[in-house]
Amino acid sequence: MKIPKLNNSLILVFLLVVILIQSCKGNNTSDTSEKRMSLEKNQIVFQGVDLFGDSLYSEVDSVSQKNQLSKLKEAMENYSKHPGLENLIWVGRREAYLGRYDLSIKTFTKAISDFPEAYEPYRHRGHRYISIREFERATKDFHKASVLMEGKPVQVEQDGIPNKVDIPLSNVQFNVWYHLGLAYYLQGNFEAALKAYESCMKVSDNDDLKVATLDWYYMTLMKLGRSKDAAEIIAQVNTNMTVIENDAYFKRNLMYKGELDPELLLETDTNENDRRLQYVTQGYGLGNYFLNKGDTAKAKSIFENVIKSGYWAAFGYIASEFELSKLENE
Repeated sequence: MKIPKLNNSLILVFLLVVILIQSCKGNNTSDTSEKRMSLEKNQIVFQGVDLFGDSLYSEVDSVSQKNQLSKLKEAMENYSKHPGLENLIWVGRREAYLGRYDLSIKTFTKAISDFPEAYEPYRHRGHRYISIREFERATKDFHKASVLMEGKPVQVEQDGIPNKVDIPLSNVQFNVWYHLGLAYYLQGNFEAALKAYESCMKVSDNDDLKVATLDWYYMTLMKLGRSKDAAEIIAQVNTNMTVIENDAYFKRNLMYKGELDPELLLETDTNENDRRLQYVTQGYGLGNYFLNKGDTAKAKSIFENVIKSGYWAAFGYIASEFELSKLENE
């Protein structure tokens, strides 16, 4: 069989393509190395503006976050070897765990560009838009994800920080609806948040996901003045539930039912840093509980203590910020 000859033009095109591919590979390697070196310099980097108009910054501590930096390096190497969607998303997730939401948003944007039919990048970028208070952008991303994932089977989402039994309990569909509800809630659009949590309950397929969804579902109904409906939906929570990682939500649910003393919500035997983090986790729910009871002074005091923690990317912190900004404008 004769092998067809290539004319000079075709050979030139072929060589240009090869050079371009090699150049792109080299640039990716260079970008990855520069990014990693930048992260290890302990730079203070602007991330966004909070609800009071103050700037938010992050700083990577190369000593205390050495393990996370190592995992990011591994994620980058995995993507360099196998540049697929899952590996690219892990790069973005690892960047976010280091507080570099600016980098993670860029990574997820690249994933959206490279894999336009995938809903996972929208789920993760939307999450990080919430972190930097870009709630409208987050809402758009989650809506896009909901359209792309329609009719798809529920997809288990791997944990960035494994739970005590090392079994992933979350799924992508849950995270889309859950965070969409949160994005609406933080904009004060409680009717839209309620619809998102109704959808979220349909994919909350274990007790951990149920207590997490029910917590925000309950608080949303209370914001709408539908206390009877709130009591009805929270009634399904019981002490026989098997909750592995969402104990904070479980305790708040029991508090709403009147089965747990509010003062016991913040009891802990952990160290100072863990106590501060737990206060952020539980503080918003507790403050909102007193707000619903009409004790604005106590609620405000709790929200202010959450803000003092400094954990500005935590949902409890953002929600406390949301409440305080409203109280200041009343």
